Amino acid sequence: MAQTISITTPMPPPEWAYAERALLKESVDAAAEFAARYVDPRGHFRAVERWGGNDGPDDVMETFHNWPLVYALGADERILSLYHRIWEGHLDQYQKANAPSAEMARNGMYWREFPTAFDWEHNGEGLAPFYHHGLCRPRDPVYRQRAVRFAGFYDGTDPQANNYDKQHKIIRSLHNGSRGSKITPASVFDWGGEAEPGTDRHTRYKTAANIRGDHPLNLCATTLGMTAYLLTGEGRHRDWVLEYTGAWRDRILSNKGNVPTNIGLDGAIGGDWNGNWWGGTFGWNFDSTTSSRNYYMRGVRIAMGNAFLLTRDASYLEPLKRQIANLYAARREEKGRTMLPNKYGPNGWWGYTPNQHFDVQRDLWLWESGAPPDRLVAEDPWIAYLAGKRPGYPEEALRAGMATLRRRVEGFRADRSTPDSRASDHAQRYSPVVTTPLVQLMNGANEPGGSGSLLHARLRYFDPERRRAGLPEDTCALVDKIEDNVVFVTLVNLSQTQDRVVVVQTGAYGEHSAEEVSVGGKPRIVNAAHFQVRLGHGAGARLRIAVRRYVNPPVMAFPWD
Repeated sequence: MAQTISITTPMPPPEWAYAERALLKESVDAAAEFAARYVDPRGHFRAVERWGGNDGPDDVMETFHNWPLVYALGADERILSLYHRIWEGHLDQYQKANAPSAEMARNGMYWREFPTAFDWEHNGEGLAPFYHHGLCRPRDPVYRQRAVRFAGFYDGTDPQANNYDKQHKIIRSLHNGSRGSKITPASVFDWGGEAEPGTDRHTRYKTAANIRGDHPLNLCATTLGMTAYLLTGEGRHRDWVLEYTGAWRDRILSNKGNVPTNIGLDGAIGGDWNGNWWGGTFGWNFDSTTSSRNYYMRGVRIAMGNAFLLTRDASYLEPLKRQIANLYAARREEKGRTMLPNKYGPNGWWGYTPNQHFDVQRDLWLWESGAPPDRLVAEDPWIAYLAGKRPGYPEEALRAGMATLRRRVEGFRADRSTPDSRASDHAQRYSPVVTTPLVQLMNGANEPGGSGSLLHARLRYFDPERRRAGLPEDTCALVDKIEDNVVFVTLVNLSQTQDRVVVVQTGAYGEHSAEEVSVGGKPRIVNAAHFQVRLGHGAGARLRIAVRRYVNPPVMAFPWD
């Protein structure tokens, strides 16, 4: 039985609390209108069905990447029902759609409910909402079956998906999926889908034929293994995540902390690009006409975070630290801005941009804690708030979130596109669900985004009366300070007539343990991953929660399962 802490002290309703509940409600209302416009009764997306990296199947579900997440925060059940219909509909839609000129998609863009073979910039984006669905319905048997099947495509156990080379600990190609890895050269049709009159879908891929060998983007696939492990607890999924991620960790560290963008089929760094660690399609020196299109960080960030969640082994964070340090060592100052290189080639660093990877730096601080780096406090308003430097941030962020929602609603209401002219990524700009300020302020978490990252959070909430994920109705939470092993959160019940009960869990997956909870200076020993708070009507308080971090095996299960 979970410890229960009773809070009866009245709290004047704070502005941030009303803003949280309003953003949750308005997101659902707007989502229903958005879905009615862009999704047909079958759950199919109303757009031209295309294959490839310009706009493809992944863009459909990327549009809805945070819809399950907002439910897991406490939004109304309607949004999960909408998401479920759209997810099932898009599986049906893209298993039937095909691209005759693309080798791996001519008999269907999806097979066994999964992309046949494409890169993980796109695969990960299309799977982002699938991962968050586990936060909402971890006992769903169909979801669990899919999670285990998808993980099997990458751990070497599925004979129909020849993706993983266990000897060399690599995924064998940049294009991979349910039909296995494509080793032969990728045509412009494999990359861009069918040619269309009056459009150029292929120019950007004319130099992207060589997809042999492993690429750091493939590390995004570790979230499949993580999801299967979080649902089942089966060690084989955990073991594969650590085996594959560990191999990449060791390669990066042996390469002076720089992420190689090709691992040959022989397991050697640069093995299919003349031994150059900076070679590879979508690599450090790919496409000399632009400083972008180098996807070296995304998969590393996701996979190292997954492995750290499993082990609390700081060696998995070292590749991220070393790469960031190398980039800052090569920085330039231009017009008062720090510019970091995004490219490397025969002549060294080039392609300087203002992208300073604050998302990675934020992750590293949240995983390790300690005092936040001065650079983050100066540049990141949320971290500045947690450091006590920006007290008005909660209201600012929630007002900005509501303005974003309103702007997107106005956008899709004014949209005059038609299904026969609409690209699959067209509606992304209008998706009205806003979660960034909510996950920051409620959970003490970095926004997982739409690339296929898990939620890494200090706190998570459940409604024990309705037996669901998320804050109970009328209740609100504000994390205002994070220290090494302490988190401070204010809980308030906006209902002036009804008591509410909320379960507070330490960690998104119960990976932490609450040692002690103090309210008004009065400590209560807990020593469990979760505890229960009974909030009287109109009551609220600030809790100090002392935690031991990463001491429990992470699980998707609800606290009462």
